[in-house]
Amino acid sequence: MKTISRILTLIVTAAAGGVIALALNNYNTGRQRLEMAAAPQANQLPIRFVSQTPPAAPEGSVNFVSAASKSVPAVVHIQSKVEVEGQPTYNSLWDYFYGNAQRQRMEGMVSGSGVIISADGYIVTNNHVVEHSGKIEITLADRQTYEAKVIGKDPATDLALLKIDAQNLPYLDYGNSDDAQVGQWVLAVGNPYNLISTVTAGIISAKGRNIDMLPDNPDANLYPIESYIQTDAAVNPGNSGGALVNTDGQLIGINSAIASPTGAFAGYSFAIPVNLVKKVVADMLKYGAVQRAFLGVSIRNVDADVAKEAGLNSTLGVYINAVEPNGAAEAAGIQKGDVVMKIAGQEVNDVAGLEEQIGKYRPGDKIAVTVSRNGNIMDIPVILRNIDGNTSIIKPDDTQTTAAAIDELGATFGTVSDEEKQQLHIDNGVKVTSVSNGKLSQIGVETGFIITKIDHRNVNSPADIQKIIANKSGGVLMEGLYPNGMRAYYAFGV
Repeated sequence: MKTISRILTLIVTAAAGGVIALALNNYNTGRQRLEMAAAPQANQLPIRFVSQTPPAAPEGSVNFVSAASKSVPAVVHIQSKVEVEGQPTYNSLWDYFYGNAQRQRMEGMVSGSGVIISADGYIVTNNHVVEHSGKIEITLADRQTYEAKVIGKDPATDLALLKIDAQNLPYLDYGNSDDAQVGQWVLAVGNPYNLISTVTAGIISAKGRNIDMLPDNPDANLYPIESYIQTDAAVNPGNSGGALVNTDGQLIGINSAIASPTGAFAGYSFAIPVNLVKKVVADMLKYGAVQRAFLGVSIRNVDADVAKEAGLNSTLGVYINAVEPNGAAEAAGIQKGDVVMKIAGQEVNDVAGLEEQIGKYRPGDKIAVTVSRNGNIMDIPVILRNIDGNTSIIKPDDTQTTAAAIDELGATFGTVSDEEKQQLHIDNGVKVTSVSNGKLSQIGVETGFIITKIDHRNVNSPADIQKIIANKSGGVLMEGLYPNGMRAYYAFGV
C-alpha cells in the first residue's frame, strides 16, 4: 500500500513539475518576443504594419494633390558655382606667427531652389543662393537644364531675380500673403539635399516674424526687411528660394530660412511674403533697382512697459520714438508718441509688420497712415520718400555699381570701436568682419584686418570703400593693420 502511495505521489509531483515548466517556458518565450519586438535588429528599422484598407478621410478634409500638381513643375533646382578657400598654408614659422597664410582657391557648388513666375523664364530665388555665384545652372522638374543670368539682387530682402532663355514654361500665380492666416495649411516645394521636387505640408505658425538673419549696415544703405511667414512645413538646406503655396496652388511666399541648432529642420521654417516679393521683382524689371520707401521714423513694439510709459490703454500698434527731420512722416505731421495702427488700411502690430507694409511701396507713393494720438484715431495722408529724403527714382548705377564693388571684394565690413582705435593708435578705419569669395581672399586678407586707407585716402565707413572702389579702374593699394598691431599692405586690380 505504501508502495502504491509513493508511486502516486511521484506521478503527481512529476505532472505538477511538467505543468510548471511548461508555464515558465511559455512565459519566458512571451517575454522574449516582446523584447525582440521592442528592440530593432541591427540594420533593420522597426516596422509597424497597418490595415491594408486605410480609414476614409473625413468629409471636407484638406487635399494637397491639386496644389502639388500645380507647384512642382514651376519649382526649379539651382546650382551655382562659387570659389571657396582651402585650408591655410604657411611658408615659414614667421608667416604662421603673423598670420600670413596662403590659401588655395577651389571650386564649390551652392545648391538651392527657385520659382518660375512667368512663362518666358523669369525665376525668383533667394539672394544668398546666388550672391557670390559664377555660372548658374537651372534644372527644371522635367530635368531640362538651362544657364541663367542674374537680373537683379536685393540683400535687404534676400531676393534675387534670374532669367533663362525658354518659353511656355509652367509658372505659379501670385497669391495674397496679407490674406494668409495663422493655422492655414500650406505646402513647401523645393529641392532639399538635392532631392528634386520635394513637397512637404504644414500650417502657418505665425506671421510678421523677425529672426535677425539679414545683415544690417546703415553705412552701406542696407536696411533689411524681415517679416517672415513662419510655418512648420519641413524645410531643409536646398529648399532656399523654393515655393510656399496655399491649398489653391498660389504662391504666398519664398522659403528662406529655418530655425535649427543642427542645420537641419527642427520644427520651424520661414518664408518671405509674396506681396513683398511682387514689389521687389516689379522694381527690378521696371527700374533695374529696388525702389525703397521710408516713413522716416524711429519705432518700437508696444509692450506693457511702453504702454505704461506712454500712457496707452492697449499694446496694439507700433510706437513712434522719434520723427526724423526732412522725412515723410515729419512732412505729413506725424508726431513722436503717435502709435501707428494701420498702413494703407492694413493693421500693423509690430515693427516687422510695419516695415513689411512700407516695403511694398515706392518713394512718391501716397498712402494713409492710421495713428492713435492721445486716444484719438486719425488717418494721415503720407507721401513716402527715399533714403535721401526725396521722391526721386533710384537708378541702377546708384545702387548696383557700389554693390558690385563690394561683391567683387568678397567681404563684409564693420565699425572699429573707440577702444580698438585707442589701443592701435589710429583715428579711423573699417574692420573686415568676414571674407568669402573675391579680391580680398585672393590676396590673403584675413578676418579682423582694419583698413585705414585705400589709395592713400582715409577710410571711415563701408560707404567710403564703396565710393573708392566703384569709381576705380586699375591698381588699388590698401593699407591697414591687424588687431595684434602688425601693419600690412595689399595691392590688387579692379
